Parts: sequence; C-alpha cells; structure tokens
Amino acid sequence: MKFAAHLNVMPRAEISDPQGQTVERTLPAIGFEGITGVRVGKRITFTVEAPDENAARTIAASASEKLLANPVIEDFELELNPL
Repeated sequence: MKFAAHLNVMPRAEISDPQGQTVERTLPAIGFEGITGVRVGKRITFTVEAPDENAARTIAASASEKLLANPVIEDFELELNPL
C-alpha cells in the first residue's frame, strides 16, 4: 500500500525563531497590523510504501526523527493518508 505523508516541522516554542521575528517586524511595514507570534516552519511531503498504515507511520516517523526534523530544536506533526 502507498501512503501520502505530510510532515509539518516547527521550531520548538522555547527556541528563538529569527525568520519568524523578521517576518513579524516586516508585516506592519507592508500594511498588516496586529499580527504577532509569527513562527516559520516547513512542510515536507513524501510517499511511503508499506504493508499497512502502522508500518507506514513507523517508517515515516523514523525518517522524520532521524533526518527530516531536528528533534533537539524542532517539533513535528505527521499526517498519513492512503493513496
């Protein structure tokens, strides 16, 4: 079976986010007032082939922890959908 994996990666709350801070400072200059708490992350999509959903989730989570996200400074959420 094939599964579509969507990995959302964000900096941990206690980690400084310079990119988010830059975006937040720039928003008022281009006419967007009242937006605060900007955090910038990334979304990674890929396909996993596995015998079942549990196996696919295990593979995707392992790849996420070992390569796609840095668990020391980032949190991630994994979505998995059958194709």
